[in-house]
Amino acid sequence: MSGVRRLGARWRRRRPLRTRLALAASAAVALVAVGVCAAAFFVIRYELLHQLDLSLTQSATRVVQEHRGGGPQVLAGECRYLSAPACAQVVPADPGADPDGPYLLPVAGPVREVAAGTRAPYFSNVTRFGQPLRMLTTRFGDGRALQVALRADPVERGVRQAAVLLAAVGGAGVLLAGVLGYAVSRTGLAPVARLTSTAERIAATRDPRHRIELPPGRPGRQDEVTRLAASFNTMLGELEQSVSAQRRLVADASHELRTPLTALRTNAELLARADRLTPAQRERASGALGRQIREVTGMVNDLIELARDEEPLPLLEEVRIAELAEHAVGTARGHWPGTRFVLETGPGAADASRPGVPARLARLLTNLLDNAAKFSPPGAPVEVSVTAYGEGLEVSVRDHGPGIAAQDLPYVFDRFYRAEAARALPGSGLGLAMARQIARAHGAELTARAAPGGGAVFTLAFAASGPGGGGGAAR
Repeated sequence: MSGVRRLGARWRRRRPLRTRLALAASAAVALVAVGVCAAAFFVIRYELLHQLDLSLTQSATRVVQEHRGGGPQVLAGECRYLSAPACAQVVPADPGADPDGPYLLPVAGPVREVAAGTRAPYFSNVTRFGQPLRMLTTRFGDGRALQVALRADPVERGVRQAAVLLAAVGGAGVLLAGVLGYAVSRTGLAPVARLTSTAERIAATRDPRHRIELPPGRPGRQDEVTRLAASFNTMLGELEQSVSAQRRLVADASHELRTPLTALRTNAELLARADRLTPAQRERASGALGRQIREVTGMVNDLIELARDEEPLPLLEEVRIAELAEHAVGTARGHWPGTRFVLETGPGAADASRPGVPARLARLLTNLLDNAAKFSPPGAPVEVSVTAYGEGLEVSVRDHGPGIAAQDLPYVFDRFYRAEAARALPGSGLGLAMARQIARAHGAELTARAAPGGGAVFTLAFAASGPGGGGGAAR
């Protein structure tokens, strides 16, 4: 049996899904059709025999009423003809009391038992006069049994005709099941076929812009296959966006790296001919080469950081945001000695903590502070505030620089995006993109807006800590 099951499983794996579905649907409908026909045959057969048995019972009742008290004898013998009354005879329990003439119907041991009262009346099938008979054996007073028989060939003929007719109906049902199974598989798997065709076309062309055509209908009333196709379209849309973003990233990175790499090559070629340069020229070329190497190294590191999708879980710990902001402000004061940084911690914010990676959150705040210091005019402060509100926590960084133009505001967090006013300033355009990615990896949201009176405000909002998440205010 295990070998047969393995063979069947191998056959199913080699057949297309449409063929298997068609066979399954056809088999189900065919089984129902054959089952209904078989049940109808047995019902018809039972009803025909039941009608014949009722006729025998009525004939036996009539004979008992007409010959009550009669002795063993043959009462009627015309049942060899279809239109004749039933054959009837009375049989004693004792064979010694049999009449002199022969019985018309067969007399066996069970007939004597019915006559003796040791067996219940019963129906049986016998053959007499070359014809099939249906016979009833029942009690006929004390010590006697009555046998009544009628021709059964009309019933048998009706049963055979019903069998032939139902077999034809069953065969037609099986044929119809095959047609319906094929139609069901073709119609039901049409979206799957379109999905497969689209997937193969995308694999061949590597173009995720293709979509599967969905049948019209309300979204809430779509079937499973249509929802699968819709989900596949959604996935293709996400893939298209991902591929487009990857291509933009590669194009932007190559564009941003081209200038410093050209400068690196130029300075390297100059230093290769150091014997022709004055000491001052060699010093300037060496310093420029070092700055450009640091710039390229920083850009490559930033790109590696941006390639991360989430923070490493083993490095998560409870981070006091106010302490981290104080540390980031102290570091920024060392990097930007000409800029005044002002830190303000609101009530309840000093002890508030959130789960995160301290180094990554420090990088986020450092990027915001560097961006604010870069745009702040001399003498203008960079204002940093940590505020607790309800279960949430918010860090804001404000500068008093030129602010963000309305047309630039939607793109300030895009990779390599630099506004017109910032293109002359140092930087690669990756700092704010990295800051937003770190914020989202920690379940926070980073937004930017124009500040009243000039400048820009960047707000880092942490959501309320969930139960058991280790967040919330430490006490």
